[in-house]
Amino acid sequence: MLRPRKKYTVFDLQQLKGKRVLTHIHVKSPEEAAAAEAAGVDLMSCPFDSPEAQARLPLLVAAAPNSFISGSTPHGLASPEEAIRVGFRALELGASSVYCSASRFLIEAMARERIPVVGHLGMVPRHVTWTNYRAIGKTVAEAKQLHQRMKELENAGAYAAELELVPHNLATFLCSQTKMLLMSLGSGSGCDTQFLFSDDILGDYEERLPRHAKAYRNFLEEHRRLQRERIAAFTEYVADVKEGRFPARSHLVEMDEKLLKKAVGSLGKSVS
Repeated sequence: MLRPRKKYTVFDLQQLKGKRVLTHIHVKSPEEAAAAEAAGVDLMSCPFDSPEAQARLPLLVAAAPNSFISGSTPHGLASPEEAIRVGFRALELGASSVYCSASRFLIEAMARERIPVVGHLGMVPRHVTWTNYRAIGKTVAEAKQLHQRMKELENAGAYAAELELVPHNLATFLCSQTKMLLMSLGSGSGCDTQFLFSDDILGDYEERLPRHAKAYRNFLEEHRRLQRERIAAFTEYVADVKEGRFPARSHLVEMDEKLLKKAVGSLGKSVS
């Protein structure tokens, strides 16, 4: 029997920087978390930005008990105090760390309380109104700004940062300039982790696959196939009931005829 793998700590991850690239998947269900752990995925992240997501976190942790899971904090944290409360709540529910795309001031507040925090650099979907959806860092000015923001996150106490849609060669350079783990989402192979969403890996949506992602399955078509099978099964059931084929004798429980007659006789005639 195989022994359970050791669950990473932040200390473990820091020791692995520069030694090997870690695999990293964003999961959204216990089934996905269990599959990721069974497949040997190193790190996971998950939503922690709504009451439903917060209620789901313990289920993900139970499904992948030996995995390092980060919870994504809600957008619009109003104060350092709220950030600290949300961070500790995630840890209490089993998260190993929290992801936060807010300013360095909120990240610094959580880090000061020793909450492990992952920041965000590059193209940040929550802040896309300032940049549009595009690669960030293709100009000298943007490259300098990325380096500055990376150092701000590092000084604020973040142990890692997601690096989204940054040119591969710039991302590789930035990774060499920080003690933080840089988690590549569309930023090439020179970072500390390769990060993809389960929806991308599974091909589980209708939109065009992003350039930086790769689909390994076609779950969308599988869902459609299963829906066709549901409709077919329900249609057959309706027809069987209407035409008297269900329930068949094999589906029934019968009372012994002698006992039935005795019971009917003891009850007398029913009043209609």
